[in-house]
Amino acid sequence: MRVEVVAVGTELLLGQIPDTNSQWIGEQLAANGIASHFHQHVGDNHERIVLAFRTALARSDAVIVCGGLGPTQDDITRAALAEVMNVSLERRDDLIEVIRAMFASRSRTMPDNNLLQADVPRGATIIPQTRGTAPGLVCPVGQKVVYAVPGVPYEMTDMFQRAILPDLLARERASGATSVISSRVLRTWGASESALAEAVGERFDALEDDARVTIAFLASGIEGIKVRITARGDDAAHAARLLADEEVHVRALIVDQLGDIIFGVDEETMEDVVAQRLLARGATLAVAESVTGGLIASRLVNVVGASTWFRGGVVSYASHVKFDLLGVSEGPVVSALAARQMAHGVRRVMGADIGLSVTGVAGPEEQDGQAPGTVFVGVALGEILRDASLRLPGDRPRIRAYSAISALDVLRRTLDDTR
Repeated sequence: MRVEVVAVGTELLLGQIPDTNSQWIGEQLAANGIASHFHQHVGDNHERIVLAFRTALARSDAVIVCGGLGPTQDDITRAALAEVMNVSLERRDDLIEVIRAMFASRSRTMPDNNLLQADVPRGATIIPQTRGTAPGLVCPVGQKVVYAVPGVPYEMTDMFQRAILPDLLARERASGATSVISSRVLRTWGASESALAEAVGERFDALEDDARVTIAFLASGIEGIKVRITARGDDAAHAARLLADEEVHVRALIVDQLGDIIFGVDEETMEDVVAQRLLARGATLAVAESVTGGLIASRLVNVVGASTWFRGGVVSYASHVKFDLLGVSEGPVVSALAARQMAHGVRRVMGADIGLSVTGVAGPEEQDGQAPGTVFVGVALGEILRDASLRLPGDRPRIRAYSAISALDVLRRTLDDTR
């Protein structure tokens, strides 16, 4: 079965809100072995919505429509569906009472505009609302089906899980098709997308005629490059075996050619994996930040339970703070020596086991004779003092963001090297 997603709303085309609904639905379909080859965005225009629905039905077995079920004049999904089904809309009294009761439960009077949400294409069935006012719709179109759900994410996810997914799986079983798709994402930092593609090139060649396993690259900006491995199996166990086998191959090629750049899996962030290593050691951390201005500390406290291992940070942006508080030697503050001394100083000031520091030039002007993008990271761990020099690309905000994750990556590698 092939399922297409159509997201309705001019605000999506204008970039005023991100289309998280289509992304989420795509993930759920893939996780349940249901193919989805196309996603569409269409604005609030009746003719274009009808065209989008007909296009989707021409190439897919089922369509999931998000949005356009509200009570305002631009909510025209119902009317477009009725035209595609070649039927009229009928206003259902039972739905009016449900919507009216929803308003009454909130001590409010239902506006007349909400009567539109009780209009249903003849022949369609409803998906009852549990979180809002607009019911969802299940609309048969010949042997195919269109599901329409509100664009509000928490209403959409409820209807998808409660009604749409069970119906899709039942249709899959009825057609005799069964498969499970599993994916794993390897998260990397420190290599380009082209370098990763070259490193795993032989796996692309090996999988060219095997539709069961695929590899893709997802550039994620300041979070690095993600390598997604996807496997389609006869059942969950088969898909898991295919996925595990392919991960072994991909990891080996990346490590062999690019080194230790894989820092996490799936939703793990750089700060998550640093936290895991600190907890395993029973060690505490303090940070001294110059160029990043607190970005590292902000990332660290996003981790649940950070108070267990994170002592705190010093934003030593001005040079005299580095000299007076952290004990950095008078002289250039954008240097490997300054980074090491900052790390040692913040460990001492905060009473932490480990100190991490970063100093550099975000631009646009150079500093201490160093060009924008020049960054030094320091780590103080016991008697070990380490530093790393980096050349980072981009404008001022990107250099600062890249500096934060790069500094955490230096700490990750140091913790791994000193186990």
